[in-house]
Amino acid sequence: MRLRQIAFVGVLGGAFRLPAHAEARDIGRDTLAPDDGWAAYGTGTTGGAAADDAHVHTVTNRAELVRALDNGSDTPKIIKIAGTIDADTDDDGDHLSCADHATDGYSLKKYLAAYDPRTWGSAKPAGAQEEARQASAARQAERIVLTVGSNTTLVGLGKGAVLKGASLQVRNADNVILRNLDLRDAYDCFPVRQPDTGGLGDWKTAYDTVWLTGATHVDEPTYFARTYLRHDGLLDITNGSDLVTVSWRRFADHDKAMLIGNSDSATGDRGRLRVTLHHNQFESVVQRAPRVRFGQVHVYDNRYVVPEGTEYRYSLGVSTESAIHAENNAFHTPGHAEVADLVKSWNGTALDQSGTLWGSPRTKSGGGWPVDLLAIHNACNSGSERDLAADVGWTPTLHGKIDSAAVADREVARGAGAGRIP
Repeated sequence: MRLRQIAFVGVLGGAFRLPAHAEARDIGRDTLAPDDGWAAYGTGTTGGAAADDAHVHTVTNRAELVRALDNGSDTPKIIKIAGTIDADTDDDGDHLSCADHATDGYSLKKYLAAYDPRTWGSAKPAGAQEEARQASAARQAERIVLTVGSNTTLVGLGKGAVLKGASLQVRNADNVILRNLDLRDAYDCFPVRQPDTGGLGDWKTAYDTVWLTGATHVDEPTYFARTYLRHDGLLDITNGSDLVTVSWRRFADHDKAMLIGNSDSATGDRGRLRVTLHHNQFESVVQRAPRVRFGQVHVYDNRYVVPEGTEYRYSLGVSTESAIHAENNAFHTPGHAEVADLVKSWNGTALDQSGTLWGSPRTKSGGGWPVDLLAIHNACNSGSERDLAADVGWTPTLHGKIDSAAVADREVARGAGAGRIP
């Protein structure tokens, strides 16, 4: 997903600039404040604020949403989602199951039998069942992939705006605002087997939700000794995407939250992938909060919660040529997750961090102890990772007031997530 000048926003906070006629406020015409992270760079981000009345839509079902999106056109548009919209439906609005998308004789049972590594080996799947899987995947994509074009504001109305079963695709688009929406369950019915990945192979899914809040945990079965994944990341920012602000969002109950930069070899991302993350809550997230390659990423005033008994790997992933400024973030982790676990490095060279608080989930909001993530990472890494330097080569300037981690912890716990626009 390549995108530029994008704001993913959960609540108003202090992040949006109101129109002059605020007494009769239309939240669809709110624009990003001039200092609110990388998406405010240059001319800033206004989304569909310039839309004429003919391109302001309130939608309540998939068909209305598809018409309003207008095939991802660049025409300024404001789309307000009211209630719950299920994107995985037919033209009559009836929900579609994986069996409804399956075609050409595809079945998971037949697929597993055809490409069992004990008989198929390590070659990529080919033949009738793989062709049927591809055809079935294409049928599902026709329903759930929704393209968002430039100059668009997509906003949820009130506290109950939900878009489920959709994968919002923002490709080569400028000037987009997505806010106050609960996105759920971009579910891939037809993952592909990748037998040449790692020692045991793996399963690859097709869909990111762009962002997701309030997700419901879904069990993932195991086939060929590898988890059969049906969900990918919550928000991936890749392939030259640039000038993105993600604020006041809640990322929850997922393995991979956010990938910024998809490959060590994607050197065309140098000078791009400039992203600001502030006042977000990452709750029951296993990893990638975020993982960064190449980008200049400002991570401040975020809240991380790892409940007892949940899987956890790391939060901040420092990868090839990344330049992360991490300021005043609060971490609540169980006893089995140590401070040294919060940062993971793959070919990274530097991390600028300050103002971090760390405590257990039982610690009252605003509690915790000051910790130096950089010093602890360098002291505790196994030797397979190089020590990280403190100088990342840039200093953030586009941001509002940066609160202490204790203050931000309370504010985010109270205010992050969809449905909280006054």
